[in-house]
Parts: sequence; C-alpha cells; structure tokens
Amino acid sequence: MSYWKQKIAVVTGGSDGLGRHLAEAFARDGARVVIAARNPERLQATADDLRQRGLDVTPMVADVTDQPQVERLFDQIRDRHGRLDVLVNNAGRSARGRLLDTTPEQFQDLIDVNFMSVVRCTRAAMPLLLESRGHLVNIGSLACKTATRYLGAYPCSKHPVAAYSQQLRRELYHDGVHVLLVCPGPLARSSPRERPSDELAGIPAAATGPAGGAKIRAIDPVSLAQRVLNDCRRRRAELIVPARARWLFAISQLWPDWGDAIVRRVTPS
Repeated sequence: MSYWKQKIAVVTGGSDGLGRHLAEAFARDGARVVIAARNPERLQATADDLRQRGLDVTPMVADVTDQPQVERLFDQIRDRHGRLDVLVNNAGRSARGRLLDTTPEQFQDLIDVNFMSVVRCTRAAMPLLLESRGHLVNIGSLACKTATRYLGAYPCSKHPVAAYSQQLRRELYHDGVHVLLVCPGPLARSSPRERPSDELAGIPAAATGPAGGAKIRAIDPVSLAQRVLNDCRRRRAELIVPARARWLFAISQLWPDWGDAIVRRVTPS
C-alpha cells in the first residue's frame, strides 16, 4: 500500500505550475488532496481536469496573503477531513529588476507572498500537523541559498524561507513533525512567463529569462514533484535541485569573494 494512501494533503498555489504537479503526484499515490489558490476559475478548472483522471482533488479558494482566508481554509480542512497529514507551502512568485530600482513597497509585497504566506499557513495548519505527526513542505528556490543579479526582491523574499524551515526542524523535532525545504532551480515551462515592463527596465535582455539568465538547465516539474514525495516520505531535511548547486552554496559561505566571482561568471552582466 502506498505511504500516502488516504492521507490528507493541502497544496497552496495548487492551480498551476509546480503546485498542480505536486497535487497530481500526491493524488496518484492515493492521497486526498486539497488545492488552494486565489483564482476560483483557474482553481476549478484544475480540479475538474484532475478529477476526470480519477484523482481525489478538492478545490478551496484562499488568498494566502490574507490571514482570515488562511484561517478559514484550515478550519474547512478540519471540518471536512478531521485531520491533515501534509501541508505544501507552494504559493509564491518570482521577480526581475535591479535591486536599487526595487521599491520598499515591492519588497514588502514579494515578502508577503513568498515568506509571510508560509508563516500564516504553517501556523494555521500546525495544530493538525502536530496531531498527525505529519509533514510540512516549504517550496523555496535556489534563491533561498544564494543571491544572483537582477532578481529584484526575490532572493530577499526567499532567504527567510530557508531560515524558517531550519528553525522549525529544530524546534519540532521532538514533536514528530517533519519539515522539508525544497530548493529547485528554474522549472521547465510550456510558454515563457510574461512580466511587467517596469520589472525589465534597465536590466540585460538575457537576465529576463529563467533564474535571471543564469546558466542552469530547466527542471522537469513532474520529476521534481515525485522527488518531493519521495524525500518527504523519507523525512529528509532538504531537497536541492540540481544537487551540484550545493558546491556553490558551500563556497559562498566559506569564501564569499570566490562565490561572488562564480555567480558573476554564470549570469549576464
């Protein structure tokens, strides 16, 4: 029997992208999945498509930047299912732009989406996760570990996800709640993401692409979703894709000048 059979999983940002692939992977392994997102039409379309494939997927509309909506989401989970076995904090977005051209308001907005949403959902879900001794999965980015050029406020909004996950792992260890931090590079997409023109002003054209133009092969989201399930089941602490990025993280910590030089070489100037 699958480890995930009849377990209750919640995936935020579950209507498209990696969130959709994660929801499908959990459901295919037998979990009963709730996908949460703020766009009701897109959310319903995703749920309908996955249900047509025979998967147990329920859509619940929630904006994870809004505290009352987050609380209502997890109240619904308790009322409907009575338990929660895994929460995947996947909602978020990236950015482009020169750092000094990024306004305080843009910093605040991205930090709210990429970090504070993780805090809100984790706190609201934790009573249920403590009961089940379940899993908390925080979807970060390579930007959780290192900052590259022309990503605006994105690295600053993702670095705290790594610290938050590490601290939770250490505080929750004896409570039996597993915490997994996932740090992937850019994901393969069927079509390029359109960005506001003000984000792209003043940065090299090459930096508008995935990972700010860094020379990293795009990651297959289907394969990544399955790896998340496997590492979650094994209760591992971190999943970094590609794995060789760990060398850059270690070098940047031990020899920052050397790390900066490497990043400059692999990103557009």
